[in-house]
Amino acid sequence: MRQIAAALIRDRRGSPTMEFAIVLPFALLFVLGFGDLAYQGYIQAVLTGAVQKAGRDGTIQANLNQVASLDQKVSDAVRAIAPGATVAASRENYDNYTQIGPEPFTDSNHNGKRDANECYSDVNGNNQWDADPGATGQGGANDVTLYKVTVTYTRLFPFAWLIGWSNTQTLSAETILKTQPYATQTVTTVQTRGCPA
Repeated sequence: MRQIAAALIRDRRGSPTMEFAIVLPFALLFVLGFGDLAYQGYIQAVLTGAVQKAGRDGTIQANLNQVASLDQKVSDAVRAIAPGATVAASRENYDNYTQIGPEPFTDSNHNGKRDANECYSDVNGNNQWDADPGATGQGGANDVTLYKVTVTYTRLFPFAWLIGWSNTQTLSAETILKTQPYATQTVTTVQTRGCPA
């Protein structure tokens, strides 16, 4: 019995098989993970290109009432490579580029947020301070439109839980463009509000 055990210990013929069995799961995980990341990059590239094209097309006067069909083109481009993906689009418009972001305010107590009785510039004329003063939709002549699309899809390989990833991935793309100056722009007069009396 001792001779058989000693012979088995000295025998090295099966060692590559053992090494392969140990390395294989990690190698597969690496290859599949790389494939999943490459697929994600591909979807992001297609999404970004489609959003930029739809954004440019949306700024042309002839397409102002065709935004639903432009959104559908983005959705079709993404779903061609990620069938079953959920695609959500949104548009907000502003009078100019400087209005994208929170309405300016005087931070009297320097806490980084607007409190009651702190003056603010009412950019959109709705008599309240807004973190985003944009109006929903494409807008009109000379308006600046922020076009965003978010895509959620199921990952290519169902192994994500092994490394703590979700089985779905969410990507987004956006573009900011100014609509053709085909008419006189309707501009809201900015007023200072909210100051203590």
